[in-house]
Amino acid sequence: IKRFYDGFPINSHPMAVCSAVVGSLATFYQNELNVRDDQEVEIAIHRLIAKLPTIAAYSYKKSIGQPLPYPDNSLDYPTNFLKMMFATPCEQYEVDPVVAKALEVLLILHADHEQNCSTSSVRLVGSSMCNLFASISAAIYALWGPLHGGANQAVIEMLQKIYADGGDVQKYVKKAKDPKDSFRLMGFGHRVYKNFDPRSKIIKTMAHNVLKSSSNSEPLLEIALKLEEIALKEEYFIEKKLYPNVDFYSGLIYKAINFPVNMFPVMFAMGRLPGWIAQWKELQKDDDFRIGRPRQIYIGTKTRDYIPIENR
Repeated sequence: IKRFYDGFPINSHPMAVCSAVVGSLATFYQNELNVRDDQEVEIAIHRLIAKLPTIAAYSYKKSIGQPLPYPDNSLDYPTNFLKMMFATPCEQYEVDPVVAKALEVLLILHADHEQNCSTSSVRLVGSSMCNLFASISAAIYALWGPLHGGANQAVIEMLQKIYADGGDVQKYVKKAKDPKDSFRLMGFGHRVYKNFDPRSKIIKTMAHNVLKSSSNSEPLLEIALKLEEIALKEEYFIEKKLYPNVDFYSGLIYKAINFPVNMFPVMFAMGRLPGWIAQWKELQKDDDFRIGRPRQIYIGTKTRDYIPIENR
């Protein structure tokens, strides 16, 4: 599989690489493609969960021109991934246990979240009795879209915009309050949780722990903490229930750990993988299993005048 990476341009987006490599596993492990064979499915599940951190780390290393490291089976899941991401052959990387714990919590909190775009993609592709590798590959592509997996990336881009404009947080808070201004604060409120995202209570603590242990004096993090303080105290945000959500805090954690922005959706995919697999497996075991076929209602013109082509 390492040789497979040689075919990608060095500037390939990690999500494109991850999806392509996950899909290619169906060519390497052809004895694990029968969705009605429980043993084959179980092996494919174990293999995919074990390999995705390596696939993800390789996609990052490829993009920066560094050697592709081997995983260390003596380490736990998040520590092994962090080591593969940031260690080099000539320099040891000591994983901060606070950072490893925060990453573990982040992965768990992102594991499943009802019928979102990527989860629905897994189920729809899987409904054709398509193998697990191909179904998860489709989900990764669905997650790549900025309206889905790019929310925490949008938070960092917003912070970069504020910083580039002088770092005046109050100026952008006023812009967010102005209904005539198109600017919106990213990472506040949630489409499903109308009060407070329960995951945020957990992840907020982890974010502050990582920031305390980090030697990173990144100015974006200082701007983010000012925004958080304002959102938790000002009546405008409290009344509209615009609390910092899981994307706000996860973006901060990834930034503090030094993950590049284009790896943010990859981290989302690693966390969501068990949920995608559970949804796919639940579908395959459904007694009423059938191929998905969303209905479409035609609302166009019912009758049209037709002019023969020779008269046009």
